[in-house]
Amino acid sequence: MSKNTTEKTDLHSAGSRRLLAADEYVVGILGGDRILLSQAITLVESTRPSHQKMAQEILEKCLPHSGQSMRIAITGSPGVGKSTFIETLGTYLTGKGGKLAVLAVDPSSQVSGGSILGDKTRMNSLSANNRAYVRPSPAGDALGGVAARTRETMLLCEAAGFDTIFVETVGVGQSETAVHKMVDFFLLLLQPAAGDELQGIKRGIVEMADLIAINKADGSLLEQAKIAHQEYSRALHLFPEKESGWVPKVVTCSALTGAGMEELWQIAGDYFYQIRNNGWFENNRHQQANNWLHEHIERELRHAFFNNKAVRERLPFF
Repeated sequence: MSKNTTEKTDLHSAGSRRLLAADEYVVGILGGDRILLSQAITLVESTRPSHQKMAQEILEKCLPHSGQSMRIAITGSPGVGKSTFIETLGTYLTGKGGKLAVLAVDPSSQVSGGSILGDKTRMNSLSANNRAYVRPSPAGDALGGVAARTRETMLLCEAAGFDTIFVETVGVGQSETAVHKMVDFFLLLLQPAAGDELQGIKRGIVEMADLIAINKADGSLLEQAKIAHQEYSRALHLFPEKESGWVPKVVTCSALTGAGMEELWQIAGDYFYQIRNNGWFENNRHQQANNWLHEHIERELRHAFFNNKAVRERLPFF
C-alpha cells in the first residue's frame, strides 16, 4: 500500500474523526480512487447531519460525471445463486475490458437491525479484481430489497468510471418495484426443479423482467432447466408489451461452469442498443430522477417530523 493510500485510510481510522474536504473526495472519485469512493459512500449512508451535509456536496459535484452506465438489477429468491452468478458474469465482463460496480444489499435483522454484509466473502475473485468494485450495504428498513441510499451510491460509482452497475437485491419477496424504478435492465434469476415453475414466482416480478435467466443449468438439472425455459418463454407472451418496446427473453445458464454467459450478455447489449436508439433510455433516466426526488423529499419530511422535539415528546416510542 502506498504512503498516500495509507494516509487516506488513516483519516477514517478508529482513532481519527477528521474528514477531507468535499473537493478532495470528488477529485479522488473522478480519479478512480476506491478508498475515497468507499469513504464517500459511507458518508452518504451515514445519518449524522455533518456527514449528510458533506455527502450532499460530494454528490452535487459528481452528478455531472454520472449517468452513462448500464444499470442492471439482478434479483431472485435466496438460494438461486445470485452471488455466484454475479461473480461469474462479472469476471466475464471485466475480462472483456469492462469496469463493474456491484452494489450488493444484505438483509437486515428486524430484531437487532444488524446485517451480515457477507457478499465480499461470497465473491472472492470479483472482490480482488482491479476492474471490479463490490460494495455490500445493509437493507435496513428500506422496502424493495434495496438499501435506502442505493441511488446515490450508483451515481458515485458512475463518476468513478464504472460503466456497468449491478444492483443485487435481497430477494426475499418484498416489492421489487423499488429497484425496478432505479435501473435500466431487470434480470430475474430462477432455478430449475423448484416445484411448479409458473406458480413459484409472483406474476408482478415476471412482468418487470427484461431477461429471465434459468441458473444451475448443468449436470442433473440441465433437462429441468430446459423445461423451465420453455414454460417461461410461453408465459412471457401472455404479458402486455413493455413501454421500452423490448420483447423479454429467457435463457439458461450455469454460474458454476460459465455456460450461457456470453449469450446472456449479448442479449443485454441488444437491449441497451435498442433503448438508446428509440429514446427510452433518456425517458427512463428522467423518470428515475423524478422518483429519486420524490423519495428524497419523503425521506427528509419523515426525518424532520420524527425528530421534531414536540413530536418526540408526544410519541416517545419512536
